[in-house]
Formats: sequence, C-alpha cells, structure tokens
Amino acid sequence: MEQQQQWRRLDGSPVKKDIADEIRSALVREKEAGHELKVCIGTDSQVKGAETAFATVIVFLRKGKGGFMYINTEISRQKMSVKERMLKEVARSIEVAYPLSRLFTLYGVDMEVHADINTNPAFKSNDALKEAMGYILGMGFSFRAKPEAFASSSCANKVVQ
Repeated sequence: MEQQQQWRRLDGSPVKKDIADEIRSALVREKEAGHELKVCIGTDSQVKGAETAFATVIVFLRKGKGGFMYINTEISRQKMSVKERMLKEVARSIEVAYPLSRLFTLYGVDMEVHADINTNPAFKSNDALKEAMGYILGMGFSFRAKPEAFASSSCANKVVQ
C-alpha cells in the first residue's frame, strides 16, 4: 500500500494540494515574476537508534534572487548498511524527480538530482557512488555529488528529523 507523501514548506506550512499541482503553480508564479529558475532535488538521512529519518527536498533557485524549497520527511524502521541507505536516498530523490521532470521541461527549467555521497574514497558513502551516478544519469538527469550536492548535503541535512 503506497502512502500519500505529505509535503511542507520551509516555514512548516503544509502543502494542501498534490505536489505536482503545487510545483506547476510555483513555476507559473515564478516565470510571471520574471525569475530564471533552476531546481535541485536531493535526499539526506540520519540514523537514530532503530529508525532512519529521510528528508527529501525540492529546491528552487532564483538566479541572483534567493530561492525556496519544499520538504518531505519519512521514517523507516528497516535496518540497512551505509551503501543501502545512500542508494535509498537516491531512489527517493528519483521518485520525486521523475514525475516532475515533464513540468520542468515544459517550463524550461533545468533540474539536477543531488546525492549526499562523498567523492572521496576514504568515506563509507563513496561505496555507493558508481551505482548512484549510474542510476541518476541512466534516468536522464543531471547528477551532483558532494561537495556540489547542496540540496542533499545542506538543505535536506538541515531538515532531516
């Protein structure tokens, strides 16, 4: 049984409509205001005891004029290795990016998927780098890893429970 994702804004206010409808409204509003946009989607997670908290963000950057984001958080009780958790983060980002990608194309907005995976082999998360990069690029999306993956390593990291 698939659960309905509950999205919210950075100020904590809930998104009351379907996220695709919310994104479409945001794209129209921002384009009418004359903003040049870029969208970055990323997920971060944090293990706390037997639970793993995941936060996925959709970050809108207005060229030279700040930005805003939407947030979805979920808790998993599934035990997983670091590599599994990194790939789960990437899968969550793609699950969000894929259905929205047509909208971004329609409105001429570039989109990137950010992975909270270190490019330095000395870090455990690096074990998942090749698979994550292949998965994201294979879906036709632009890929960013640390230190360029700010949507996952900064934005999602700040809001993960």
